[in-house]
Amino acid sequence: MAVADEDSGAAAKPLGLWMATALVVGSMIGSGVFLLPAALAPYGAASLIGWAITLCGALLLAATFARLAVVNPATGGPYAYAHRSFGDLAGFGIAWSYWISIWSGMAAIAVAFAGSVGALVPAVAASPALGAACALAAIWLCAAANIAGLREAGLIQLVLTLLKLLPLLLFGLLALWFVDAHHYRPFNPTKQSWPQVAQATVILTMWAFGGLEVATVPAGAIRNPARTIPRATLLGTLLAGVATILACTVVIGLVPAEQLARSGAPMAEAASRLWGPGAAVALAALMALSTFGAINGWAMVCAQVSMAAARDGLFPARFAHRDRRGVPVFGVVAGAVLSSALVLCNYNRALVELFTFILLLSTAGLLLPYAVCSAAWLRDGHRKGRLVAVLALLYSLYALFGAGAEALGWGAVLLLAGLPVYAWMRAARAR
Repeated sequence: MAVADEDSGAAAKPLGLWMATALVVGSMIGSGVFLLPAALAPYGAASLIGWAITLCGALLLAATFARLAVVNPATGGPYAYAHRSFGDLAGFGIAWSYWISIWSGMAAIAVAFAGSVGALVPAVAASPALGAACALAAIWLCAAANIAGLREAGLIQLVLTLLKLLPLLLFGLLALWFVDAHHYRPFNPTKQSWPQVAQATVILTMWAFGGLEVATVPAGAIRNPARTIPRATLLGTLLAGVATILACTVVIGLVPAEQLARSGAPMAEAASRLWGPGAAVALAALMALSTFGAINGWAMVCAQVSMAAARDGLFPARFAHRDRRGVPVFGVVAGAVLSSALVLCNYNRALVELFTFILLLSTAGLLLPYAVCSAAWLRDGHRKGRLVAVLALLYSLYALFGAGAEALGWGAVLLLAGLPVYAWMRAARAR
């Protein structure tokens, strides 16, 4: 069973409330807020239905994770809760699925980072090799920041989060005064029914809320985790959710739907319409900063969840080793290597096609831990909060099965691929 770290003191637990909140906000606000307006353009203002459902579902999940963190403030987050409630096999399955979703998500965000740099340096966008090199540079710079120490990585995350959250909120609030109400009409430009629109938009907006649980993962490095993690999880989810929905909705009101659907940089295009080409360059730079911060946060989470599973004998022991600064270096490097391999194996694809492929892989691995953690509270939690956990579970299953056959197929493949590893680790423990 995963247990909280026994180290104490500020040096051993360098992450406080603001760093933990920055980890949540920084991991959630990555590429989705900048790319989703184009994907949501065919649904017009009806996309607000999906945003509303997803925000409510995200807050329900955040509240569930917050309660789980109070009862069991252990390193590993979703893995620790699944392992405590359902045992080794379920714990390994969630750790495996979640771990893969993280490093594959890092690859997806790194590709988006390369795309944002390509908007500033056209040669990067024109050459798949240069784009891949740019993505790899982002992955390894963030890995180096995490290897330098948890406190250093936390400080970088705090600064990057402030540098992207404040301009994003400012953009949404200022641009709100210039929206054209005609772009929101008709409210539902599709021929689909309301349930169909809701399901389609919930699936799309789900990517923007991935990461709401990340403050629960490095629990052993957070000061007063039973108090700090719930606050950081709820505050971070709310801040990131409001900023993302505001910005995406404003963009739909600024750019005609036909043009928005074809745009590779919808937010930059909206800024250009309002304030000229200089604003588009500034938004591209903001996207680069945003995606870089998200990679930095996910690199920390990737190493922490594999470390927690290794401590329980479910992952190879090398993942559990920490250096003198308390950093699980092997886990950081392993995540960076796998992310890099995913980029290199697919770098000859078009940038948008590559992003979509890796995004699907990551989302398939993320939805299952959300559902299992909600079920964990229902199985072992107190009576208080059961209604929230039930609603969170229903939302998770709704999003999971609404992801489509391809995403579910990838999820099944990922889980089956982990079974030989689980059998190997059980044999090693028996010996």
